Formats: sequence, C-alpha cells, structure tokens
Amino acid sequence: MSDLNRRIEAMHGRDVKVAWAFVIGLWLSMIFVAWATWSLAPSANARIVLIVGAAVILAFNTAAIMAMLRHYREDRDFMYGLDIRFLDEAKKGG
Repeated sequence: MSDLNRRIEAMHGRDVKVAWAFVIGLWLSMIFVAWATWSLAPSANARIVLIVGAAVILAFNTAAIMAMLRHYREDRDFMYGLDIRFLDEAKKGG
C-alpha cells in the first residue's frame, strides 16, 4: 500500500469514527432529554408527540450521516487525495 493510500485510509477512518461519535452522542442526548423531561409533559398524548418527534429527528439525522459516509466511501480517493495534496502544499509554504 502506498503512502498516499495509507494517509487516505487514515483520514477516512478518523472521519468515520467522528461521524459515528456524533450519531451516538445525538442518540444519547435525545434519550437523556426524554428521560429528564418525561415528568414535565402535561399528558400522555404530549409524551407520544414528543417521542414521535424525537424518533423522526433521530431517524433523519442517522440516515443523513449514513448517506454522507457512503458518499465519502465512494469518492474517498478523490476527496482525501485533494485534501492531502493541499495539506502537503501548505506545509511546504506554497
């Protein structure tokens, strides 16, 4: 494996980890907010509306991040290759 391929793989791997960390953080924060505010909801119907709203937000955001990761995987060599080239140029001072 060439040095460029190793660097691309490393950058892609970090981006995937960060994206999944955001997904996990979103899920945990939504669960925490639901748990912390459960007793504040005025009725069972209000709780249902809040849970459905949270589920929709979680579903759409998770799907969006998964689509972003799929796109990154498809165009990985092009996108990260450009990033690495520009980073190397910046290090040279040019």
